[in-house]
Amino acid sequence: MANIKSAKKRILVIETKTLRNKSIKSKVKTCIKKVETAIANGDKEAAQVALTAAISEISKAASKGIYHKNTAARKISRLTKAVNGIA
Repeated sequence: MANIKSAKKRILVIETKTLRNKSIKSKVKTCIKKVETAIANGDKEAAQVALTAAISEISKAASKGIYHKNTAARKISRLTKAVNGIA
């Protein structure tokens, strides 16, 4: 355990940021799962709606620094490609 006051504060701040990051990552994963479920069911309209929401969440996470911009772009690209691939 840290003895120095500033080190104790850093521990508290890191815990807060970790919880925030986990929350946002979880939200992104949920959105991605919704898109993948719609794709698996072959429902193109639902997939499009879910994709729009997922792109929004992924972009927000990238802007907050939770995902690297290239990671966010890759996730968006793969989801979009999958949705466009529905017959």
